[in-house]
Amino acid sequence: MRATYDERADTLTIGLKEGVEIVESDEDKAGFILDFDAHDDLVSLEVLDASKRVSKPDRVELEATR
Repeated sequence: MRATYDERADTLTIGLKEGVEIVESDEDKAGFILDFDAHDDLVSLEVLDASKRVSKPDRVELEATR
């Protein structure tokens, strides 16, 4: 998994699968783009206007629970 913040475009992209071709993108809710592969699996999520929607788009923390 990889998270990338593009300050110039103000987008936060969270990639769930690497090396997979995106065959369909859907903006189901305004400001959130979902990308899918050929098997209809979610590949990535893009947040538009991220600085307005995410507390700290340039800082990502990952927490794992057991």
